[in-house]
Amino acid sequence: MTKCVFLDRDGVLNEDRTDYVYRVEDFIIPDGVIEGLRQLKEAGYLLIVITNQAGIAKGLYTREDVMRCHQYLQEQCGNLIDDIYFSPHHPDFDTRSLTRKPDSLLLEKAIAKYNIDVKRSWMIGDAPRDMHAGKRVGVKTVQVRHTKSQPTTGDWEAHNLLEASERVISV
Repeated sequence: MTKCVFLDRDGVLNEDRTDYVYRVEDFIIPDGVIEGLRQLKEAGYLLIVITNQAGIAKGLYTREDVMRCHQYLQEQCGNLIDDIYFSPHHPDFDTRSLTRKPDSLLLEKAIAKYNIDVKRSWMIGDAPRDMHAGKRVGVKTVQVRHTKSQPTTGDWEAHNLLEASERVISV
């Protein structure tokens, strides 16, 4: 069985914004992200992005826009990411979907496809919904907290992906 780190996108792999990040020119990769991904990959982890992309349901951007941003990230990090799963849904605009975090269907699909050992795997995200999705499938969680006022719901917390990666590798 494979060990895996599931990664939220916005706020972890790229800087989040008050509006949506769907254009490559707005896709800013924070310092330490590429190094953190490299450390996780060298430690033998499969790297899978799990992200909500409600702007698709809202008609603000397309699936192709999401994939262009993913391709840009892959180019910048040397193709370290093994797969991306995204939920294009929003309950107020199209449908309620179990693919949307805090539900865990996207993680469950990846677990089945890649034969992932949940006991040796992790979810790194910045929102409580990421932590809830990870806990639903039985992986350990690290919450990237950007501010002290942000509620902590993960098993561990970190200030950025590099620190979160170091936590994963040390356990």
